[in-house]
Amino acid sequence: MAGRSPAPTAPSLDEEDLALADRIVHELVMLIRLVKRAGTHHPEAELEFAAFSVLAHLAVDGPQRSGEIAAAMCADPSTISRHVAGLVKAGLVERRADPGDGRATLLATTGDGSRVLEHERRRRSLQLATALSDWSTENRTQLAELLGRFVTDLHAHEQGETR
Repeated sequence: MAGRSPAPTAPSLDEEDLALADRIVHELVMLIRLVKRAGTHHPEAELEFAAFSVLAHLAVDGPQRSGEIAAAMCADPSTISRHVAGLVKAGLVERRADPGDGRATLLATTGDGSRVLEHERRRRSLQLATALSDWSTENRTQLAELLGRFVTDLHAHEQGETR
């Protein structure tokens, strides 16, 4: 296996470290459930969480093939295809010929898709800002910074990178 670096060694963890990690996993599961539910059970919701995520990904990263979306979102291609089909049917995403490969199709947001995405982003941001309105600016900023760091470190760990 020339060219491959050895797998990073795991740090030594004690029971307290594992108990804290377990607590974080529990809180993350609850957070994911709440975020998904907030997207679907709100009277003004136009998109479920998964469709919102796909549409937001396309808006930020531009037109892509379905397989690229699945890889970027760490999702099963069949799941992404199902969400894309619903977004296309709703007129929020369109299929375009790939200029680099005429046999392939790129997916892109439509004007309606951009409008719905902006509405959903604003609605979700307002909902979150309201939930955190009793928090100090310092605490809200710290939460954002720590979440960003956590996501970055978790992604690096998944990629086998060491810091």
